[in-house]
Amino acid sequence: MKGFGSDKEAILELIISRSNRQRQEICQNYKSLYGKDLIADLKYELTGKFERLIVGLMRPPAYADAKEIKDAISGIGTDEKCLIEILASRTNKQIHQLVAAYKDAYERDLEADITGDTSGHFRKMLVVLLQGTREEDDVVSEDLVQQDVQDLYEAGELKWGTDEAQFIYILGNRSKQHLRLVFDEYLKTTGKPIEASIRGELSGDFEKLMLAVVKCVRSTAEYFAERLFKAMKGLGTRDNTLIRIMVSRSELDMLDIREIFRTKYEKSLYSMIKNDTSGEYKKALLKLCGGDDDAAGQFFPEAAQVAYQMWELSAVARVELKGTVRPAGDFNPDADAKALRKAMKGLGTDEDTIIDIIAHRSNAQRQQIRQTFKSHFGRDLMADLKSELSGDLARLILGLMMPPAHYDAKQLKKAMEGAGTDEKALIEILATRTNAEIQAIKEAYKEDYHKSLEDALSSDTSGHFKRILISLATGNREEGGEDRERAREDAQEMADTSSGDKSSLETRFMMILCTRSYPHLRRVFQEFVKMTNYDVEHTIKKEMSGDVRDVFVAIVQSVKNKPLFFADKLYKSMKGAGTDEKTLTRIMVSRSEIDLLNIRREFIEKYDKSLHQAIEGDTSGHFLKALLAICGGED
Repeated sequence: MKGFGSDKEAILELIISRSNRQRQEICQNYKSLYGKDLIADLKYELTGKFERLIVGLMRPPAYADAKEIKDAISGIGTDEKCLIEILASRTNKQIHQLVAAYKDAYERDLEADITGDTSGHFRKMLVVLLQGTREEDDVVSEDLVQQDVQDLYEAGELKWGTDEAQFIYILGNRSKQHLRLVFDEYLKTTGKPIEASIRGELSGDFEKLMLAVVKCVRSTAEYFAERLFKAMKGLGTRDNTLIRIMVSRSELDMLDIREIFRTKYEKSLYSMIKNDTSGEYKKALLKLCGGDDDAAGQFFPEAAQVAYQMWELSAVARVELKGTVRPAGDFNPDADAKALRKAMKGLGTDEDTIIDIIAHRSNAQRQQIRQTFKSHFGRDLMADLKSELSGDLARLILGLMMPPAHYDAKQLKKAMEGAGTDEKALIEILATRTNAEIQAIKEAYKEDYHKSLEDALSSDTSGHFKRILISLATGNREEGGEDRERAREDAQEMADTSSGDKSSLETRFMMILCTRSYPHLRRVFQEFVKMTNYDVEHTIKKEMSGDVRDVFVAIVQSVKNKPLFFADKLYKSMKGAGTDEKTLTRIMVSRSEIDLLNIRREFIEKYDKSLHQAIEGDTSGHFLKALLAICGGED
């Protein structure tokens, strides 16, 4: 640092390749030799994000945490996300060291400062966590597990209003080992994961804090992998979060975080940092990260184990699917038909009334309205709506008016007519519908277009892609549970990528992915990870290309988690410049009575913003109003 300018490369090399304890010794010796404070000198010499990172590494961990919390509660507004991240993830010992470091560095009481800056149940839970008194014994009492499950259930789901104190007491004090068993039992008893109950019963920062506590109990490394991913995805990087996590976990569990990151997001943490940052700052972060897990082109065995466990969980989770549009309670088709006629009669159209009625009735009720409308006025409601509405709103309202199978049939027809084929729409529909839905679509297609769906697909697509779509369009998927022995054989079939040509590999994948039941395929994917250290999706992307790759990936994602598959599609339809209104409309219409509530939950979980917010930011006018009515709420 002497003379003009500073040798950042040397600073970076020296500081990052030393442990925190060694850095403290360097600080001591620097002071002894030069009578200067090393941290003060570094602050003077360096700037911006690089300075923040290097100075963060120079502080002892507890003091680094204390500084982060001080920054989070100083000035106008509070950085709740920072408070949540630190207090939900630290061990008892780390909390005690943090409280002492805060006192030493700022001559203030941490609890008093946090209490002064927060409020309500959020504040109460933070204070409980600040005590650092979580039980630490590994011996778990089964009776107490059952009691806690009962108490949580009665405090939330079974109660009008919520008894937050029970949630705070149990989640704030019980040991991690105990809580993991509580979460497992809770799922078995109530049929829904504890996270779903927390989202339904709690709100705001308190809800976010409780979800973070649950995540850290399940796996602290996975919690941080997710935080890192969210800090870098989308436009702009949340550098404070990125720096804080890379600094605080570098000597604790960075390897575990890397493994989970690679498994969960199918790219290495290293490659994401590389694409998202620049300059000395990037070099320093990559050195802290310590290695590129994409380089060898495969997971470590440990990461495969993590993937395996994720499959274990998904195989047992029974998630109840819920739509957002339900039958109206005080349904009167007569009144609805008259109100709709009035809304379209004379000059101008009353779009608000049309939206209010159609978006708040179930499909079966809409068919009754259509019938009543014809009986009363001798007119076809669909034809009237078509002539009165236009653009995106017309497509959405007319879509809601059609019986589901006829709507899907029409979407498939549209995807195939004219020049060019909309493969994405074909894949989205055929890869995700159940046998019963496929059979109904085939009948509707034949009735509406006087041609079989298979013939239409046959003349509009080609090669392996055609064969896969026709196989899906038979609606002949097995419907039983899993068969472990056969799952191993299927996994072996798919794992053998070296034998035969690409064509035989695609055929093998097709025979398994297009015909086996969902529960069986989950087991196959799990066995596949065990055999190969790869997630099956990773292999498909590596070995295949084009439409064949896309349709196989869609099937795999649908088997893994169908609501998440649709949440991803909705996100992509609205991100970036311009909106893909067709996809947005198609998914909102077709999932509204099936699983749109689950899709909403997956959306906010993955993208840190609600589907409601995304729609609001991306559409306008009556189209926006109708979409929000179907969306059914702000999460």
